[in-house]
Amino acid sequence: MTELYPPVEPYDHGMLDVGDGNRVYWETCGNPAGKPALVLHGGPGSGAGPFWRRLFDPAAYRIVLLDQRGCGRSTPDAADPQTSLAANTTGHLLADIEQLRRHLGIDAWLVLGGSWGVTLALAYAEQHPGRVSELVLFSVTNTTRREVEWVTREMGRIFPEEWARFRDAVPTKQRDGSLVQAYARMLASPDPAVRERAAREWCRWEDVHVSTHPGHRPDPRYQDPRFRMRFARLVTHYWRHAAFLEDGALLRDAGKLAGIPGVMVHGRLDISGPPDVAWHLAQAWPDAELVLIDAEGHGLSTDTTAAVLAATDRFRPPT
Repeated sequence: MTELYPPVEPYDHGMLDVGDGNRVYWETCGNPAGKPALVLHGGPGSGAGPFWRRLFDPAAYRIVLLDQRGCGRSTPDAADPQTSLAANTTGHLLADIEQLRRHLGIDAWLVLGGSWGVTLALAYAEQHPGRVSELVLFSVTNTTRREVEWVTREMGRIFPEEWARFRDAVPTKQRDGSLVQAYARMLASPDPAVRERAAREWCRWEDVHVSTHPGHRPDPRYQDPRFRMRFARLVTHYWRHAAFLEDGALLRDAGKLAGIPGVMVHGRLDISGPPDVAWHLAQAWPDAELVLIDAEGHGLSTDTTAAVLAATDRFRPPT
């Protein structure tokens, strides 16, 4: 792994009451007088762990992390089956980001997002372009219906045995329909055994389709039953609604990003998010640089991490 910046601890943190019974966990670390930078984690449902802090020079940046609604430290926890997701939509998350920006007294910030965090970052930047100084994005997704269908069905052509197991976990009569809808129904079952099987098989499939880069290891977080449930509930919730966005809107409205410098880092072997998604976005966003890494897949490995670090270093202010 490329050398990251040294571990840092938050100098401030809190719980922001964003309404609808939700409280969002946030933290700041690095230099309190540094350039503001916001991290938008993936999933949906992964949470913003300490790793994300190390993608920035802590002497130059005021690094802001938040757990999106339902992600464990933010409450209520989506791992609890009784937690309603009705007030957990992209619109709610965008409003939370703006409320946090105002709460912290930040005028504009660099926004870094990975995977699902890219979808959220693009939606935020297109809605609030004056609040985004730069974008650093990796494993680019738009969470369109086509992308969801690709991950949950068409990708079975690449991993046929593993996909058959993923499909066969749902009731027979539902296997020819929307698999993300079928899993969401199982995750809402009153039977705990049905919910647990759905969460386990969903996360098993997630581990398969991100496994194309050299040295891939299964995600240890999936061994935690609460993480599995939280992750599976939130991913299926957002995917079955195609991110609660008009289909194709992020690419259509990419012209709103004009004047925002950006770097998009994407693995050419990314099966989860095929590179054409990033390429089409780069054609519509003239201020963006697309960095394609030939031998890597989804997420951050050696060369993709180096490219993300190079991007945050490029945009850092003098120290």
